[in-house]
Amino acid sequence: MKKRNTFFLASIFLAFVFLSSCNRTEQRNTDSLQEAFKPYFHIGTALNFRQVMGHDTVTMEVVKKHFNSIVAENCMKSGMIQREEGDFNFELADQFVKFGEENDMFIIGHTLIWHSQAPRWFFTDEDGNDVSREVLIERMKNHIYTVVGRYKGRVHGWDVVNEAIVDDGSFRKSKFYEIIGEDFIKLAFQFAHEADPDAELYYNDYSMAVPGKRNGVVKMVQKLQEQGVKIDAIGMQGHIGLDYPEVQEFENSIKAYSDLGVKVMVTELDLSVLPMPDWGAGAEISKDYEYQKELNPYTEGLPDSVNVLFEKRYLDFFNLFLKHQDVISRVTLWGVNDNNSWKNNWPVRGRTDYPLLFDRNNEPKPVVDKIIQEALTKDR
Repeated sequence: MKKRNTFFLASIFLAFVFLSSCNRTEQRNTDSLQEAFKPYFHIGTALNFRQVMGHDTVTMEVVKKHFNSIVAENCMKSGMIQREEGDFNFELADQFVKFGEENDMFIIGHTLIWHSQAPRWFFTDEDGNDVSREVLIERMKNHIYTVVGRYKGRVHGWDVVNEAIVDDGSFRKSKFYEIIGEDFIKLAFQFAHEADPDAELYYNDYSMAVPGKRNGVVKMVQKLQEQGVKIDAIGMQGHIGLDYPEVQEFENSIKAYSDLGVKVMVTELDLSVLPMPDWGAGAEISKDYEYQKELNPYTEGLPDSVNVLFEKRYLDFFNLFLKHQDVISRVTLWGVNDNNSWKNNWPVRGRTDYPLLFDRNNEPKPVVDKIIQEALTKDR
């Protein structure tokens, strides 16, 4: 009897080892980013107009294979949805949300309140003068209630306020700030929560590894929390270069933001290989510099030496994200392939950049497999 029991238990143990080995083999062989990172965080991408409208089917197959989260690059910004007061156009936003639902994706709305790409009427009366504080608050409330309310229970998270702090940690002197004061941030989060109490709400900004901005954002979020404002995550726009920011400073910010008791999201990841005419520009979209040939050195492709730096840089950052996967809930690339990246035209128009994980033909770059392997071998 004892021999039979021992044999039986040994058989069960061997079967368990065999199945575990099969599972590990299957995992190691995956070529999908979303499958590799599923145990850790969502891996997402931004969709542009052509992709949302279904005019770029090849790219959308890449999206469905590699990503399980999507964010609206432009089609949900206030200037697109409400060009004239009270005249809401949800055609593209509806298609964006529908695609996400059909493919079981974590859907992000971007962005409710942003000083840039907001319609001019938002801040002025019929004579072109600034509206009163009360009028602007009412316009904010109506916009947020209408947009968030339309997608209640369907859009999982919202970038409620975008880029309200500048690099020295002070408030950006936007029209929202000039007319309402810093309370516009609290009110925006309040209105969004009222419109959909179950949606996640985020603050999103660039240059979030800059110590001055880090301190300003921490101070702002602490004040919001003291006022009872619901804020679920801080979005760190990941517009990085080959030598900026320092990985250590990025990590310092991940720790500082997560210490607030909120999630951290890397929201707009891309890696420019091109020289910047102004290293202090961050991702300030209003910057626009004259084209110079020396600012566009790789029109015929990247030299091997730059590719080596590109791969190392991406791997360094993804290893950082994996290290802090307990507080990072999403990493989103700002675009799918190099051809549709905004970095080709910012801050200098007409350049050829290579900032994303898929090339201009939608083929994964060699670094994609290396990133996947880092995820699959974590803690092994």
